[in-house]
Amino acid sequence: MLRWLLVTMLALLLLQGLTGWLRKLGFGRLPGDFEFKLFGRVWQLPIASTVVLSMIAAGVARLL
Repeated sequence: MLRWLLVTMLALLLLQGLTGWLRKLGFGRLPGDFEFKLFGRVWQLPIASTVVLSMIAAGVARLL
């Protein structure tokens, strides 16, 4: 259980660090990615980008 929590946290940190690079590739701006301003802060819900990245990760996992 602790191992999966650690892996999840590391994956989230990695994705957070790669956010700028992924936005240059178009992730976060796909149709289905929502961005809104609330209480003076910009909130993002990258639903479509998450689905695309999950499919890519599943394909890589299947190849391995």
